[in-house]
Amino acid sequence: MRPSDVPDLRDLELFREMPGERFDELMRGAYVQTFPPMVDLITEGDMSDFLHVVLEGRVELFASWNGRETTIATVEPISTFILAATVKDAPYLMSARTLEKSRLILLPSSDVRKVFDADGAFARSVVSELSARYRAVVKNTKNLKLRSSIERLANYVVHQYEIGGQNPEFDLPIEKRKIASFLGMTPENLSRAIRGLRSYGVEFDAQHVTISDLDALRGLAKPSPLIDDADLPSVF
Repeated sequence: MRPSDVPDLRDLELFREMPGERFDELMRGAYVQTFPPMVDLITEGDMSDFLHVVLEGRVELFASWNGRETTIATVEPISTFILAATVKDAPYLMSARTLEKSRLILLPSSDVRKVFDADGAFARSVVSELSARYRAVVKNTKNLKLRSSIERLANYVVHQYEIGGQNPEFDLPIEKRKIASFLGMTPENLSRAIRGLRSYGVEFDAQHVTISDLDALRGLAKPSPLIDDADLPSVF
């Protein structure tokens, strides 16, 4: 691990309160690896051998069933993923693959559980992070179940506008096929929702989005802190 990685990793809420000697102990067993795009990192159903930390690049979390596949989340630096499986010593419920060249730290799950048992501050940080992710799951479920497809897309566009510095023109961070999957739509439904947003002042040109009537868009989206999460896309 590069020395420059340590401050950012240490600043993660998960490790922030961990005593220095515990942190050093955990890092001694860590692996740092760089992966090219579209490499499978973990497979759902396998046991959790490592807690992964994304240092550079982007990782997609996805799941498959009966010939179908769906995007669950995208993970960007600096974030961990699939903490629950690590703590419970349970099978992964999702698979993961790189979307672009990515550098990750792999922390052996057995080492993470050892520190969890020995360090109360770390254990509280784990509980806090898992609680936040549980709430994100509830919010995402409400988004999928309570909103129509065009309302879900409208809120996604509002979110991208907010995290992009409130610029009325921006590029989508991932391809539309993955956005459709993340929002619980087919590509055809996404295309219809995109056409529907034109009357609310939103134009799509391939990956580029232009908002000309933010009030109309917000009026359709009706963003709510009880549904919408500032950290979406969710990270688990």
